[in-house]
Amino acid sequence: MAGQEIEKLIKLIAKLPSLGTRSARRIVLQLIKKREALMLPLLESLREVSEGIKTCEICGNYDTSSPCSVCCSPAKDASVICVVQDVADLWAMERVSQFRGKYHVLGGILSALDGISPEDLNIEPLLARVQSGEIKEIILAMPATVDGQITSHYMLSKLKQYDVKVSSLAQGIPMGAELDYMDEGTIQLALNSRKIL
Repeated sequence: MAGQEIEKLIKLIAKLPSLGTRSARRIVLQLIKKREALMLPLLESLREVSEGIKTCEICGNYDTSSPCSVCCSPAKDASVICVVQDVADLWAMERVSQFRGKYHVLGGILSALDGISPEDLNIEPLLARVQSGEIKEIILAMPATVDGQITSHYMLSKLKQYDVKVSSLAQGIPMGAELDYMDEGTIQLALNSRKIL
């Protein structure tokens, strides 16, 4: 059996998504076996990220600068904004490398069951971006769940007062699925087949 410090590390790693105690134990063993090659660089990287991480003041992405590298990219079309539930969804869209617009992270979706109301989401900053007059299209990339659809309908009702085209990802993404778990081909197909709402 491992010592207290090692067991504590195993328990912390097991708290990460998709990892259980067994996987965490294997990870910790690898880190210990390869301290110089893995553990020490990981420690240094975790420290750097912990000290330097910022939330983008424009879109809500995580980066070491604010505005983030996506918002500052001259290759991105500032007239198109893809609205996503979470930063993981933004990163999933960026993995596809097909979307040329910018993003807005809501920080969740509406959920009566979880007590999440519009005031809990990052909606007002999005409306302020639309009011600037530079935005031509909003793509609602909400999860294909009941709460995701409710959030899309609410967002559509708020955006109707502005002169902006509102579209959503095509239904190629299965009901109940989240962007972070989709492969690049599925995300690309859904993005290319988006529809006007």
